[in-house]
Amino acid sequence: MATLDWIILLLFFLGLVGVAFYVLKHKKDNTSDYFLSGRSETWLAVGTAIFAANIGSEHLVGLAGAGAESGMAMAHWEMQGWMILVLGWVFVPFYAHSKVFTMPEFLFKRFNKNTSSTLSIITLISYVLTKVSVTAFTGGIFLQTVLGINFWYGAIGLVLLTGIFTVLGGMKGIMLVSVIQTPILIIGALTILVLGLLKVGGGGLIDGWNAVLLHIGENRHLIHANPSDPLYAKFPGIGVIFGAAIIGFWYWCTDQHIVQRALSAKDLNNARKGTILAGFLKILPVFMFLIPGMIAAALKAKGQLMFDTNDQAYGSLVTSLLPMGIKGVVIVGFIAALMTSLAAHFNSSATLFTIDFYKPNHPKATEHRLVWVGRIATITVVFLGLIWIPIMKGLGSVLYEYLQNVQSLIAPAIAAVFLLGVFNRKITPKAGEWGLLIGFLVGMFRLTSMIFRSSIPPESLMGQMLAINWLFFCLFLFFFTMALMVVISFFTPRAGEEQLQGITYFSQSPEQIAETKASWSYWDILTSAVVVAVCVLFYIYFW
Repeated sequence: MATLDWIILLLFFLGLVGVAFYVLKHKKDNTSDYFLSGRSETWLAVGTAIFAANIGSEHLVGLAGAGAESGMAMAHWEMQGWMILVLGWVFVPFYAHSKVFTMPEFLFKRFNKNTSSTLSIITLISYVLTKVSVTAFTGGIFLQTVLGINFWYGAIGLVLLTGIFTVLGGMKGIMLVSVIQTPILIIGALTILVLGLLKVGGGGLIDGWNAVLLHIGENRHLIHANPSDPLYAKFPGIGVIFGAAIIGFWYWCTDQHIVQRALSAKDLNNARKGTILAGFLKILPVFMFLIPGMIAAALKAKGQLMFDTNDQAYGSLVTSLLPMGIKGVVIVGFIAALMTSLAAHFNSSATLFTIDFYKPNHPKATEHRLVWVGRIATITVVFLGLIWIPIMKGLGSVLYEYLQNVQSLIAPAIAAVFLLGVFNRKITPKAGEWGLLIGFLVGMFRLTSMIFRSSIPPESLMGQMLAINWLFFCLFLFFFTMALMVVISFFTPRAGEEQLQGITYFSQSPEQIAETKASWSYWDILTSAVVVAVCVLFYIYFW
């Protein structure tokens, strides 16, 4: 980092202060403004905010590290622009028509209060113990690699700075920063991609790409169908496509911190266009982070780049490839990405606590009080996230491996409940309640068993359960939860027609159907088709 780079970084922090003051000056003291930006955002803000909420330090550190270690294997979870289209085209109309702030609130309307509370608890626990802590932990690693600052100063500073900004700026502040930082992040990351290919190829982009493919060998493929393939044990055959789709559906179509950005749109048209933009942007992370991780590994093999662990692969590229001044701008984009991703989880956690727990128990609370409760909830999540960082650091890379499995154990039950809840009117409130709870508990039982795996005999029933590939278990848990809900629905009373009105696919009113049809154009269909086509071509090339 040269002096010019540090000056650029200082100007960025001053800019954050300016954004916070701007939002405070123009804010409205109500929950809609604080949690959903007043439901007034355009498609540009929605699309960039969805993308920014997704891109965190797990990409800068984890995804690039995965590229350095296993090539294209993790691309399934990144090439999911098509799944964001499912959010915009299929699920946003139901969420918007029901006028909800949160996903648990939607389940309350479709099923019952217990289903809502269960999802809130699952989501809050997962945010504190995984997403907030992982972003802070890996962010500390990235800042240490790039800026040379102590891990603890970087991790704690990132959490505290983002927490303060989220408390002051709310959703509107997050949306503003997202619009500004997204182009900087994309241009900076693609610059690193090009410079990396030029360096590994001795001055030629095509030569560089061929050199990377030569280095990673069979790891260039997305599908590992041969049992003798070293990656088959983790990513078996086409099972990885279906497993990744279940996890992707949970993340993109039902997870609070993503859907909340779509719900901040001023109407259905802007919400859908925002998801289409996010679908285009979601194509980029493979080229922004995964392939640069492969480039870093190829440069290291040639002796042209040095780093101790794969987690440092991307940071090493940033420090070695970028010239003075450009480095400062790119690092600003990356830090802003870390902050917006972390802020998204802070704000979503505050929304869940305030709307799903505090407000029902204090129905007479004023809008001003609810906003302050949201701010206090944000501070609490910041504090809990800080407490968990030392535990993560102590567990090191083992925890990161466990976290990859956590999503595959949380996602199936939630995905099954939302899919059947929206598309099958016969699924009863009790079926949703018990399906979500039992599916989650089965997933947590496997996760707990994994922690004590060394003491479990392989020939035992539990040992055989643990031997099931994590993606196959994800598929099993998904279909098990759906089957369980169908069976329970035969023995429990259905929801009334009034409760289902507008909440399920087959109970929309003529007015709601007309509003949904009027919200899209043929340009929306064409641009969506382009996103799907790019995803298909990517699979064809790397199959």
